[in-house]
Amino acid sequence: MTQATLTLTSKNYSSWSLRGWLLARFAGLEFSEQLLPPDDPGVRAEILLLAPSILVPCLTHNGIKVWDTLAIAEYLHEIRPKAGLLPADRATRAHCRAVCGEMHSGFVSLRSALPMNLKGHYPGYKVWSRAQADIERVLGIWKDCLATYGGPFLFGERSMADAMYAPVVTRFKTYDVRMSDKRCIEYCLRVMAMPEMQEWIAEAQREPEDIDELEVEF
Repeated sequence: MTQATLTLTSKNYSSWSLRGWLLARFAGLEFSEQLLPPDDPGVRAEILLLAPSILVPCLTHNGIKVWDTLAIAEYLHEIRPKAGLLPADRATRAHCRAVCGEMHSGFVSLRSALPMNLKGHYPGYKVWSRAQADIERVLGIWKDCLATYGGPFLFGERSMADAMYAPVVTRFKTYDVRMSDKRCIEYCLRVMAMPEMQEWIAEAQREPEDIDELEVEF
């Protein structure tokens, strides 16, 4: 019998945990969750982007341990190739990998200025200029993908890219980021309506812990 465990931390604050969890769910992998407490110093450092590396989420599958969301995504694609985490066409697959890599390694200002907080909602939130540049780049990626592949998801069918950008969708909702492009608006609504997202958000709402450093003050 296949044994898989996914180590996670806060469902309210941890964008990396959400990505790893969505990837495993998209792949159709059965797994148990191991939740680390957000008040653990190492876990807290990761959530606050102060750790030298991000070790959560971590997938343990049949004795193999994989951390880092891109590594998890590639591993899941290897063991579940029919799940569609990566597109079948080579050129499209390369494009998907590129936009996932950009999300994985970039957008530092966006992460810092708009930390994931599923319980929060800040209408009229003022976004500083560097974060706004990151927002425009994300929207540019979405518009390009949706126009090129026709939707409803970034590469047509649901893929690794949608798991990687899902936390950004939640950030846009939390901080009332305004979008003028109809396709981008519809894409955000589609991501938020996914059963997996609804399940994760419901569990995040039940979390008792708050991390003061991630609570916006006015």
